[in-house]
Amino acid sequence: MRTIFIVLLSISAIMETLSQDKFTDRQPVAAGRFYPADKETLTNDLAQLFENCKKSPKNQNVRAIIAPHAGYVYSGKIAAASFSAISKYSVFKNIFIIGSSHVMSFNGASVYNTGSFITPLGKIKVNDEIAKKLIAGNKVFDFPNDAHLREHSIEVQLPFIQYYFEDKPLIVPIIIGTNDVNTIKLIAEALRPWFTSENLFIISSDFSHYPPYKEAIETDSITALSIISGNPETFLNTIKNNSEKKVHGLVTSMCGWTSGLTLLYLINGNNQLDFKLIDYCNSGDYINGDKTEVVGYHAIAIMEKLRNSAINEKEESEFSFTEEEKTQLFTIARDAIRSELYDKKRPGFDDKRMPAKFRESMGAFVTLKINSKLRGCIGRFTSSDPLYEVVRASAQSSAFEDPRFSPLTKAEFDIIEMEITILGPLKKITDINEIVLGKHGIYIKKGLRSGTMLPQVATENGWTVEQFLGFTSRDKAGLGWDGWKDAELFIYDGVVLEDKIK
Repeated sequence: MRTIFIVLLSISAIMETLSQDKFTDRQPVAAGRFYPADKETLTNDLAQLFENCKKSPKNQNVRAIIAPHAGYVYSGKIAAASFSAISKYSVFKNIFIIGSSHVMSFNGASVYNTGSFITPLGKIKVNDEIAKKLIAGNKVFDFPNDAHLREHSIEVQLPFIQYYFEDKPLIVPIIIGTNDVNTIKLIAEALRPWFTSENLFIISSDFSHYPPYKEAIETDSITALSIISGNPETFLNTIKNNSEKKVHGLVTSMCGWTSGLTLLYLINGNNQLDFKLIDYCNSGDYINGDKTEVVGYHAIAIMEKLRNSAINEKEESEFSFTEEEKTQLFTIARDAIRSELYDKKRPGFDDKRMPAKFRESMGAFVTLKINSKLRGCIGRFTSSDPLYEVVRASAQSSAFEDPRFSPLTKAEFDIIEMEITILGPLKKITDINEIVLGKHGIYIKKGLRSGTMLPQVATENGWTVEQFLGFTSRDKAGLGWDGWKDAELFIYDGVVLEDKIK
């Protein structure tokens, strides 16, 4: 009798397991915590996030995005900006969503294959055929679905997919549970057959965790630049270097760094793809955000290089300013310095009165000179802030915070000369003939060393391209005169505006 009971119990357990393998849908665990659990509220929130996020041109074939997975009130606009780089009418066979486990560790990856994912917006189907192929063909994917049950990094992306895309593709949800670099290489190799234009890859990750506000901005910028290098080793060295700096409160530079590394291994050596930094903020930018301990969020897109010269010409024409706009930018910069000198306060600007171009997120540097000699130069490569705010902050920093100079005085203010350089996105190059003197600034990076010079520096000094590279390599990156020859090279467009404070 006891034997019969044990056999029946075993049969029951097997049937339950088979039933779960076939029919168990993954239920939401982040609804009501990271995003609204109510369908109507969630739909309205997503509509607002997409309406207010930074928009990107839709003429680009996006292959992958990096999007944050924090609560929508903190990172939702950045996540929406990532998705907005893709046309909502794009048709993908599958969307691979890759996240790094926050709840358990295991020596590989887990791909969900026993049902669909459920959110307040409904059911989103898993491509169980691909999931089973990954599991059957690769030991690194032979890990249980339990890794998904309490993990939020995949789930938080799903409402964006359900709301945004007209066509609803199947998903392949993958959780990475290992920090072993060799295992991550194997995961990337297993995914390589599907890394094509037919499929979209979403890397779900936040960036720095818990440093103070300003330190987060600096750390996140360095980490993002290492990602857009496209080089896995550069990225790994940056993560290591950030950790060794012992920044107060910094627990990690990127919580999903293993997922980001997987993408870099997939991309490594592919010179037909470009990276684009779309937007950035951190939790301290939230209206009630604590700036003493923040979490950073980047929107990054990886896309196929444009082959249409007409598109490039159109983008270049848009990257220009009228005389009236130039005058307004210099007024903003002058007023920023004057307010600090005479009133010890930050000037206020009405966002609604600014030209649309000034409300776009762009990098900028403000350079101050006296009798043609440098007196201060500070700026930002990239920023989630609008251009007018970057110019304001850079002007004040150049005047009063450049560590090479003492703070600007009232007497100097009357004779100062000013340049504003508006920056385009970074583009990695392998041929120095792509550098156009006077048009391009250069950024050189090798290992933990890097440096840049603005476009106008080369023409002001009458340098050749090789001299531009040599001086930047030696004086800015600390790599020696010929160090650029085996370093990573980037260029960026720079519109140089000149004026004098009177």
